[in-house]
Amino acid sequence: MSDVSHHLVRWTGLAGSIMLAVAAFLGGALPDGDLRPTPLRIWQGPYGPLIIALWLFGTAAMAFAWWTLRDRVPSARWALVTAGLWLVPFLFTPPLGSRDAYAYACQGASFANGISPYEYGVSTLPCPWLDTMSFIWRDTPAPYGPLFVVLSGAIVAATGSLIASIALFRVLAVAGVLLTAVSVPVLARHCGVPVGRALWLALAGPLVGVHLISGVHNDALMVGFMVAGLAIVVSRPARPWPLLAGGVVLGMAAGIKVTALVVVPFAALLAIGGGFTLRGLLRHGTPVVGGAVATLIGVTLGAGLNLGWITGLSHGNEVIAWTSPPTAVGQTVGYVLLPFGLHVDALPVTRGIGMVVLAALLVWLWFRARHREPLWHAALALTATVALAPLFHPWYWFWPLALLAATAHRTWWFSAVTVFAAFQVLADGTGLPRYTKTVGAPLMTLFVIWVAVRLVRSARAARRPVPVD
Repeated sequence: MSDVSHHLVRWTGLAGSIMLAVAAFLGGALPDGDLRPTPLRIWQGPYGPLIIALWLFGTAAMAFAWWTLRDRVPSARWALVTAGLWLVPFLFTPPLGSRDAYAYACQGASFANGISPYEYGVSTLPCPWLDTMSFIWRDTPAPYGPLFVVLSGAIVAATGSLIASIALFRVLAVAGVLLTAVSVPVLARHCGVPVGRALWLALAGPLVGVHLISGVHNDALMVGFMVAGLAIVVSRPARPWPLLAGGVVLGMAAGIKVTALVVVPFAALLAIGGGFTLRGLLRHGTPVVGGAVATLIGVTLGAGLNLGWITGLSHGNEVIAWTSPPTAVGQTVGYVLLPFGLHVDALPVTRGIGMVVLAALLVWLWFRARHREPLWHAALALTATVALAPLFHPWYWFWPLALLAATAHRTWWFSAVTVFAAFQVLADGTGLPRYTKTVGAPLMTLFVIWVAVRLVRSARAARRPVPVD
């Protein structure tokens, strides 16, 4: 592409980010916004058509610009400058696409006042900003790791203000994105992936500005710590103290969201630094795993908390959206049986099967990674975790995206998922899957069947003996 085309892409993406920023001010997830919005109510409200148009065209502009250069980035510096330029408008907006920022503040208020958010909902205090929170999360325990609970409590205690707290949560999100920007090149060089392309895919996508920076999701900090820990391990294999440091950073990632523990067994393989041996795994993998586990336990005990986040995680199952494949299959089963007079709730079964398949898949990926690239398999493990979880939010996709950007040699499939995810939530946090389930669930089920058939055929082809002339 010519320099003119590159500049056109840059300004197209910036125009999209500005449109989304304006949409945030007009009708984002505002503190006094409607807690039970629907697309129709948004349309009929003040500036409704304008808000939806800004959201639609802004998201489309950013997605188009990002997709256009996914394999043709001029340089790493160009990618960083452009991604940074696109993120600037989101630094100053109200939250976009989610009300989680208010939940963070309320849970921080609980902890700052001596109440464990793992044992009580935020309505117990009650939180001074309870009216800003979605009703479903007011009486449920926090699903976040102990480190994030401590950080949330410190932020609220230091500011005593909702707006100031959200501003500091945004600082944490920016710190996570910066950690990702520093660490992704290390992982990309290790895997032989162009650094510029990896940075572009990880940082310039439409999910980053909307859901990580403006939405201030703690996933940004979790992923930042995760890729930083992996970068330390990759840079210093077979060296005990750097490996321990890498494990500690991975433990900090799990302290934000426990999902980061998925990559720790693969980090233990990276620590060996040579061919796999059981002795090498025990000798070099132990500092990584030990550092991660000790950090997570240490933060938990130091904060006077327990493992209540496990209970908090289970409450995510209360949200039903067809963007989770196991949930979509369960919904479809119910739709198919309904004409026969059978009212069957298949969700517990299909979601349970999804968890069993995920557990088996993670074990299989780890054994496969022993003699292949562990980073690539860690990215696949996170992809499987997102795909088979009972609930999918668009910002969850950033977990595997950061690693896929640094390890994958084919980009179209996870880029397509990124664009798909970007259009799932309106500016004020209204989830479109909730209103499209009768169409979306069967389509997702057909997609699951198609993927399963493709995987089975690929496995059979791989086992087929190669004919010898």
